[in-house]
Amino acid sequence: MLDFSETATTARQERTRFMPQSFAAAPAALSEATGLGTIDRHGGRVSVDEKRMINCRADVNQLLPLKYKWAWEKYLAACNNHWMPTEVSMQADIALWKSRDGLSEDERRAIKRNLGFFAASESLVANNIVLAIYRHLTNPECRQYLLRQAFEEAVHTHTFQYIVESLGLDEGELFNMYREVPSITDKAAWAIKHTQHLDDPDFKIGTPQAGQAFLRDLVAFYVIFEGMWFYTGFAQILSFGRRNKMAGIAEQYQYILRDESIHLNFGIDVINQIKSENPHLWTSAFQEEVRNMIREAAELEAAYGRDTMPRGFLGLNAALCEQYMHFIANRRCAQIGLTPVFPEAENPFPWMSEAMDLKKEKNFFETRIIEYQNGGALDWG
Repeated sequence: MLDFSETATTARQERTRFMPQSFAAAPAALSEATGLGTIDRHGGRVSVDEKRMINCRADVNQLLPLKYKWAWEKYLAACNNHWMPTEVSMQADIALWKSRDGLSEDERRAIKRNLGFFAASESLVANNIVLAIYRHLTNPECRQYLLRQAFEEAVHTHTFQYIVESLGLDEGELFNMYREVPSITDKAAWAIKHTQHLDDPDFKIGTPQAGQAFLRDLVAFYVIFEGMWFYTGFAQILSFGRRNKMAGIAEQYQYILRDESIHLNFGIDVINQIKSENPHLWTSAFQEEVRNMIREAAELEAAYGRDTMPRGFLGLNAALCEQYMHFIANRRCAQIGLTPVFPEAENPFPWMSEAMDLKKEKNFFETRIIEYQNGGALDWG
């Protein structure tokens, strides 16, 4: 319980009196970063030069003038890419799922494991946005995109509820799988550890150590969680759609993939912008640490692939998915200026590029017509 008594107030004042100035000023600085500080009635108008990704002292409540137009453009592109899961028919999927011979046991296992991973993962990503990234990213146009991304994560969670309800799956089994299946739990636990300390009310970005902690979180969730781990899951489900199996789920995954492609590119732009403005954070030692994070994440994903596809199906197997993860990992390294972590690997699923091509007016499952206002201008991951 908060104590607002005169005695408590005096004690707090005495503690602050003997603190170093940097620590005494921390609450005010944090308020400025969040936009919840006392309004400066005589504050000057914001200049573009004053805006920064982190540790900004410009008013974060003022969107204009824009400094990072790429962030605003991604916000507009995301709005133009709007969709809802209930727009997609699940009738064919329901019939196939209920058919005794429609799917093999290996196929059913992979689909359920896949849904179980994504069902909780979208919530974990949303938590990271709301509880960690938004609080410390001190730029209003980037925050504008984060608000849109948070909504999209909610739509994605809605998608898995819709699939579970449509197919009549055990909702407890699917949504609790991230705590019951070790290969899924390992990935979720690995990612959460990079967010937990950022949620500490006393955490603030002002030192090299804190700045690097924030970058670790951005790498863990944008580069690895959304940019690597989701891609194995996309390849699995989209391969069903290419063979006209579970086409409704595959169509929804295609839309999620398109959302995640913007998420990924936004996160990479944020990381590279922070590096540009704070080169002292991107030390050789820290770069090697990030490379090790990516390597470890690829190993966790390979274990997940072996668990979800112990025997393989539909031209997919754990070895191909591990190769795909090495290809993706090296690509992510290049996007944030790191040397590759694996020997050069070919992309075993070149058709994944087709799945992300928004220039097509009709998706490759040929289930319905889709129109996107801004798709041709997007640069997919």
